[in-house]
Amino acid sequence: MAANVAVIAGAGSGLSASLARLLAKEGFRIVLAARNVDKLAALVKETGAQAVETDVSDAASVERLFEAVDKTGPLEIAVFNASGRTRGPIAELDAQAVKQALLVGAYGGFLVGQQAARRLLARGSGSILFTGASASLKGFSGSAGFAMPKFGLRGLAQSMARELGPKNIHVAHFIIDGQIEPAGQADDADRPDRRLSPDAIAETYLVVHRQHRSAWSFEVELRPWVETF
Repeated sequence: MAANVAVIAGAGSGLSASLARLLAKEGFRIVLAARNVDKLAALVKETGAQAVETDVSDAASVERLFEAVDKTGPLEIAVFNASGRTRGPIAELDAQAVKQALLVGAYGGFLVGQQAARRLLARGSGSILFTGASASLKGFSGSAGFAMPKFGLRGLAQSMARELGPKNIHVAHFIIDGQIEPAGQADDADRPDRRLSPDAIAETYLVVHRQHRSAWSFEVELRPWVETF
């Protein structure tokens, strides 16, 4: 029997890479989705993952991604880690850039979530996990082009959780309230752990996935100990 599959949409060198390493270690077969799969070559070699070129804002592209997932094995976990953003004063924001941010960050979450839900409903179990940010809760000055997709993604996650939870599908939204430590960058000696460890975040995702359904978390906030509320 094929190992269960974890698909990570919006894969890169940070949190997605930590998730891929951890889930591969736990026995999952990994499918990584990104617009540029060349950047994933080292991670693919390390984890044995399959990389699929994907534009999460395009329905046909997301369908092809999940067709690849189906060929790999039964889906158990879907992680949406893609993000669209554009920053600047509201009077100066480029309308097309804002539209693209919404398409990637919110509509992309819908497309990935929908495809995952269809498969997990047929399976009768599994998890759909969405990565949010401080902007999921607070619209900062000059950040309308980031807050809009993040607010939208949180609303999607809440709606899906209420709909799919009673059907044994665990949907959870993670608010990453702080800067994630960049890959390969050493911690500051005078300010240790001031950024979130991507490995520590990944461990929390796995813990949430494995929660007993009598005590599911539908939203989790993660912040380094120095972060203000």
